[in-house]
Amino acid sequence: MRDVLSRIGIGSARVDTVLPSSTVRAGESVDAEVHVEGGSTDQDVDAIYFALETEYRTEEGYQEAVVDKWRLTEPFTIEEGEERRFETTIEVPRRTPVTVGSVSVEVETGLDISLAVDPEDEDRIEVRPTERLQAVFDALESLGFSLHSSECSARPGGVFSTSASFVQEFEYRPRGGEFSGDVDEVEVVPVYGDDALTVHLEVDRRGGLLSEAMDVDERHTSFTVTDADPDAIEGPLADAIRDLS
Repeated sequence: MRDVLSRIGIGSARVDTVLPSSTVRAGESVDAEVHVEGGSTDQDVDAIYFALETEYRTEEGYQEAVVDKWRLTEPFTIEEGEERRFETTIEVPRRTPVTVGSVSVEVETGLDISLAVDPEDEDRIEVRPTERLQAVFDALESLGFSLHSSECSARPGGVFSTSASFVQEFEYRPRGGEFSGDVDEVEVVPVYGDDALTVHLEVDRRGGLLSEAMDVDERHTSFTVTDADPDAIEGPLADAIRDLS
């Protein structure tokens, strides 16, 4: 009877991931320790698995997305009441969304147990921008813009050169400086490559009701970032915004 109950999650093994730090920069890694505690009966565990998860907006609502997934350990048996610990390193890809605005990212840890409900654990982590993206943000701040909102949304087909099902949008608004009064907002969409960061930029100009109704107040461009120097980015970024405003 205990074996039957454990298969539906009652008295089953438990898993818990302990993170020494819940903050990590995209493209880097964080160490973790996985604690597995046996339940009321011996259970065969095929693997410990991880999934890095977020969610994005679609026309139908919000949908879960797996940024990355991987497995830890060979099959093993966790005996009744036994406690085991496993050390691992969680790699956070560059494309992982930055956790600002409404965006959240979680590490899900699970035990793969055949013919049974998989015990799971979820840990929310704080993801900071890559150094190149942070340099873009710093350059925007120097130009008088501040972050207003951010969210992940479904990738429009063929618009961005990425295989991901979603992109993250950052909306900046002028708080002062050269573009105050001329620009409503600047939207930034990063697309990550191995050697560079491609930044897609949309500038929403201040215009009359007619121009806004016709969507002619929005203009687009993109540029490539190869280093993490805000001073080097600020000039080309300002030129791009001027050209579109």
